[in-house]
Amino acid sequence: MLPWFDGKFPLYLAPMAGVTDTTFRQLCKEYGADVMVTEFVSAEGIFRRNERTMEYLDFEEAERPLGVQLFGGDPDHLGEAAKIVCEWKRPDFIDINFGCPVSKVVSKNGGSSLLRDCPLLERIASAIVKAVAPLPVTAKIRIGWSADTVNATTTARILEGCGIQALAVHGRTKEQGYSGLANWDVIAEVAATVKIPVIGNGDIITPQDVELRRRTTGVSGIMIGRAAMQHPWVFRQIKHFLATGTHLPPPPLPEIWAHVRRHCANEIARMGSELHAMQSMRTQLMAYSRGMPDAKRLRERFTRVESLAQLDDIAAENMRAHETEK
Repeated sequence: MLPWFDGKFPLYLAPMAGVTDTTFRQLCKEYGADVMVTEFVSAEGIFRRNERTMEYLDFEEAERPLGVQLFGGDPDHLGEAAKIVCEWKRPDFIDINFGCPVSKVVSKNGGSSLLRDCPLLERIASAIVKAVAPLPVTAKIRIGWSADTVNATTTARILEGCGIQALAVHGRTKEQGYSGLANWDVIAEVAATVKIPVIGNGDIITPQDVELRRRTTGVSGIMIGRAAMQHPWVFRQIKHFLATGTHLPPPPLPEIWAHVRRHCANEIARMGSELHAMQSMRTQLMAYSRGMPDAKRLRERFTRVESLAQLDDIAAENMRAHETEK
């Protein structure tokens, strides 16, 4: 049993490309996220020791327990890449991406494409487990390639047999992408099929969502993606609700803006360039704008933001307008 499941119900931050870098993960950890997974990393990039790829592996000790998520289609290269990661960064576990629906990953026989090739999926999982033993290996899957080929229970049994020690299941097919509803009935079937912990993922927005799925599906933990991207304090709200049955109010607007500014400042410190950091933060700023007053105007201004000074001006104007409206 992985120690973070021992008598606990861990909250995972879902790996999201271009979002869950070390800066964002540290903030989510402070809000109560229990387990971190890096953005997915190309095994080929690691195998070839590509410097840009190696940057995705950076993390701080405060983020532990943390896993490095790998994707690829060559079992030998994946095994070697996993070994390199373990020797260089010493994560707490390796995670295998069998769920990404993005075309550039699927076209290289990675991510969710492997849900259509269970023999290759099995060889990849076995190669990585063998390469990094005794370090734990986990995996993430979708429920299937399409509505006609939902095979999550079969895939889960195969992975359990390979020595995978926990399994995250996103309740959509590859063809759904991120549209439609997650199928938690299939996630519950997976949890009932295997003995390893199953982490449920999909459409988790509120603390009540977490409580419902914990009570009705048999999952051992929950993975949160887009809700955390928009409101990382959701982890704090979930923990409070699970412990007390009462709701924490959402943070007031000044607190939200203080968080946004801190995130940007931390990213500038990490990247060493205010302009590049603020440009890279624009997508994240768009996510933060959801639920804030005058969100449309904020998004227009965020597309051009280049400095902390500009961000401070936007924040001050937004808070003044909000006070006037009240």
